Amino acid sequence: MIEIVSATRLDAAAFADSPLGVSLRRVAKDPRLAPQIAFENTRGLPEVYNGRIASSTAEILVFMHDDVWLEDFYFTDRILEGLKAFDLLGIAGNARRQPRQSSWLHRPGTEALDLPHLRGAIAHGDAPLGKVGFFGPIVGPCELLDGVFLAARRQALVERGVRFDPRFAFHFYDLDFCRTARAKGLRLGTWPISMTHRSTGNPFTPAWEQARDAYFAKWGD
Repeated sequence: MIEIVSATRLDAAAFADSPLGVSLRRVAKDPRLAPQIAFENTRGLPEVYNGRIASSTAEILVFMHDDVWLEDFYFTDRILEGLKAFDLLGIAGNARRQPRQSSWLHRPGTEALDLPHLRGAIAHGDAPLGKVGFFGPIVGPCELLDGVFLAARRQALVERGVRFDPRFAFHFYDLDFCRTARAKGLRLGTWPISMTHRSTGNPFTPAWEQARDAYFAKWGD
């Protein structure tokens, strides 16, 4: 069983019309998938995600944002294939990590893409089938992954003691999780799964900067 874990500020009725809500209806007949949605959520993502790591009975956990359209109706099979190659799966990431790097996408302290080290692809837009950003080789090992989509076998997370840090409620939770996973010996990598993300993030806000400073302090960057 694959459990899709997501948190949303929406109630159940409004979530049904959200990108992920619409997407889940498309794959609802797949008996291998089970959504676990935290409706009207006010908690940080780590609290929601760690709760499912601790209590879920699913073999595989998929942590996803609620503003994502799933466009690959082979979604389940893609995940099963990808987790044969990697322990923690994403769709976009970076094959290297540098000191004081505050984004998987950019070089430290700049808005320049960290080419040629980027991996994977994801679309963005206000509607499904958005414009695709191809970052590099679609399949490849990574040090950092975009938190829009993360998949792992629950037992691997439990056995290695890999958890999300509650200090990073909505920013840097993904970079921190990836570094923790790598420190525990897990293999990270990207895999081809088609989806469109409606948001491009919200960096450089006071909350983002506070999380960045805490992240650097934790890891000694």
